[in-house]
Amino acid sequence: MRYGLLERASKLIARMSAVIVFGAQVSCGHRKPPPPPPPTVRYVTVHTQAVTLTTELPGRTVSYRTADIRPQVSGVILKRLFIEGGDVKEHQPLYEIDPALFRASVMSAAAALTTADALVERYRPLVEAKAVSRQDLDNAIATAAEDRATLETAKINLVYTRLEAPITGRIGRSSVTEGALVTADQTTSLATIQQLDPIYVDAPQPSTTLLRLKREFAAGQLQHAGAHEAVVRLKLEDGTEYPGSGRLQFREVTVDTTTGSVTLRAIFPNPNGILLPGMFVRERLDEGQQPNAILVPQQGVTHGPTGAATAMVVGPGDKIEVRRLETSRAIGATWLVTAGLKDGDRVLVEGIQKVQAGSVVRPEEYVAPTTVAEPAAPAAPGPSPAATPAAR
Repeated sequence: MRYGLLERASKLIARMSAVIVFGAQVSCGHRKPPPPPPPTVRYVTVHTQAVTLTTELPGRTVSYRTADIRPQVSGVILKRLFIEGGDVKEHQPLYEIDPALFRASVMSAAAALTTADALVERYRPLVEAKAVSRQDLDNAIATAAEDRATLETAKINLVYTRLEAPITGRIGRSSVTEGALVTADQTTSLATIQQLDPIYVDAPQPSTTLLRLKREFAAGQLQHAGAHEAVVRLKLEDGTEYPGSGRLQFREVTVDTTTGSVTLRAIFPNPNGILLPGMFVRERLDEGQQPNAILVPQQGVTHGPTGAATAMVVGPGDKIEVRRLETSRAIGATWLVTAGLKDGDRVLVEGIQKVQAGSVVRPEEYVAPTTVAEPAAPAAPGPSPAATPAAR
């Protein structure tokens, strides 16, 4: 009997355990999982500020004046009278061509002219005496005039044996040396002189840029340097600022019918010769100041297929709002926003891919990364005090 009671008790315990396990399974099957936490995003707070608007125009330097030195008479180069790469003055002798043949031509032409003038003087009284015809005198006078022209030509050619600098500037390398034969009709120049002070900067730009600059100049937004000229500053290839300012000359432009671009020409003083022809530079025009501008980091602005700009803003209740923006230009790593944002808006810059309009987020202020300086290398261990002579 005791064995039967024990068997029934064990069965009862087993049933109760099964009921408890089943109830636990049923209870777990109907429990809802907890909702995921809101995604963490980072934002920047935009504020209105005064911004100086500038336009940068890529361009290249061009010499103010250029002169190619070519011979006007044929002969052998006797001397080169300049230092390559140096500065030369106007009318400074550069080359000397062997003048021997040209001196002989001058002497021959002078002798022929003397003979022709003497013949004219003999014919004049003979014409009065009817001993020589008037036609003979006229022929003698014409011959004398031709000989006089020949003499002048010979003198000019003798002068041309000394090639002089037509302008003041810096001369390049010489293409010939002493002993070289040059000809009057050759196409290769002996050297080139370029005037570098002042110097031009040509910047090809779309015609729309020219129209905008003209409107801003007429409205007084560009700094004036004189009648029809605006102040221009220059940035060199290495990023440094060029000392001094130049003048933008709108009147020296033509539109290229194939590309629709124009060349904006500016002129800069170059007393120290820093600017050389062919250098790539960037012109900067100050267009005035916008007092209530809003700048947004470029990573926070998205442009759609049509070019429309949008940004995600953390609104009330930390809900995401999508704003359509109007941007005018890029200033460094930011966009200048003219419509769509107001002072104090929180614009997302990180975590944009994780949210959409209406999403609740956990916003955090964006902190720009800072460059951490590398620790200095440890000093090399020196000799121990015991090893020094003083210690010993």
